[in-house]
Amino acid sequence: MFALVDCNNFYSTCESVFRPDLRGKPIVVLSNNDGCVVARSAEVKALGTIKMGVPVFQVKNEIAKHQIAVFSSNYTLYADMSHRVMRILRSLSPGLEIYSIDEAFVDVRGIQDLIEFGTMVRSTIKQWTGITVAVGMAPTKTLAKLANYGAKKFPGTGGVVDLRDLDRQQKLMSITPVGEIWGVGRRTTKALNALGIETALQLRDADMQDIRRRFSVVLARTVSELRGMPCIVLEDQPSPKQQIVTSRSFGQRITSRDAMRQAICEFTERACAKLRSGGQYARALTVFIQTNRFLEDVSRRYSNQATGNLAHHCSDNYQFIKLAQQLLERIWREGCEYNKGGVILGDFLKTKQMQFGLFEKPKRDNSSVMEAIDTINSRIGSVRFASSSGYQHWAMRRDSLSPAYTTRWSDLPLVK
Repeated sequence: MFALVDCNNFYSTCESVFRPDLRGKPIVVLSNNDGCVVARSAEVKALGTIKMGVPVFQVKNEIAKHQIAVFSSNYTLYADMSHRVMRILRSLSPGLEIYSIDEAFVDVRGIQDLIEFGTMVRSTIKQWTGITVAVGMAPTKTLAKLANYGAKKFPGTGGVVDLRDLDRQQKLMSITPVGEIWGVGRRTTKALNALGIETALQLRDADMQDIRRRFSVVLARTVSELRGMPCIVLEDQPSPKQQIVTSRSFGQRITSRDAMRQAICEFTERACAKLRSGGQYARALTVFIQTNRFLEDVSRRYSNQATGNLAHHCSDNYQFIKLAQQLLERIWREGCEYNKGGVILGDFLKTKQMQFGLFEKPKRDNSSVMEAIDTINSRIGSVRFASSSGYQHWAMRRDSLSPAYTTRWSDLPLVK
């Protein structure tokens, strides 16, 4: 038995938790550099005039007309609120798979009254964090996703759906568009519709061999899951990453080599911190930079990347920053206005392996320094290398950024 716990309108809810004046009011959250709408509150969705991904300049009139509160993406706040929700779920169940920042699968085997359990989970998270969640429970992950869809779609469920009953499964599937099924994307939906498969129930009852032949074994597995046969297990340990990408669209165009070097060094620091948090080591590093690819003057367009390897696998900021600077020099072109850059770490190992040559002198091990930096950064602030410090005029534009209510002392909300 699986339960899928999904936070409702997560980004917009995080913005309203510490702003009681905004509860029940329409809210949108914008993408990097305040470009597009990436999250909407229930009130905005109900308007039906502001779609996901629409550029914000196209809906300025709608925002003004309905007095919609606009926020820049506050990833620090969202990540911390997500951590709090997941920590609660981990305390309530022996098995937890974090699926995304706002949803997780929970092992609910052995629980007799699932509705009572789901209601308890929902009320506990609401009381302790202010976040509203929906809980869907079923014998397979795909059915749990479907149950969660029903919990959100129909207010009469109270936000909790137990989908063990076969008749209830069939009833919900008959009114659920096939495109709402977990793992069925837009292209697959169109192809299924062309075959006359428009609901989840029709997909469940489709010929398994025909689905495998026309589409893939993955979709056939989805059909099995809809029939109540588990094909996807609970992964309580995250899969090791194959690569780490840290990149950013700049708030202002970069024309200076020093500014780009500063940006690339900061991206490298962040990538190395992610690498260490996963207990992994890397050897390969790729640095890439690019101008606006839609420039009318083709001669002003430019993009390039360079890849290099360290002698040994490590997670050391020092070594990767040095390599990043060398790679940047290879691809830098003067006279360009760069709007994006980033780094990619690859060639991972779970354990550190260093095979030195007979006459090679081992390099200094900075693991204790890196550990100290990570500890300080996780608790009280930011320790950074000089190569990434300074005035970041290229930093991401976030004109409507809310305070980091839960992670910065100066941003703690005041009660008068």
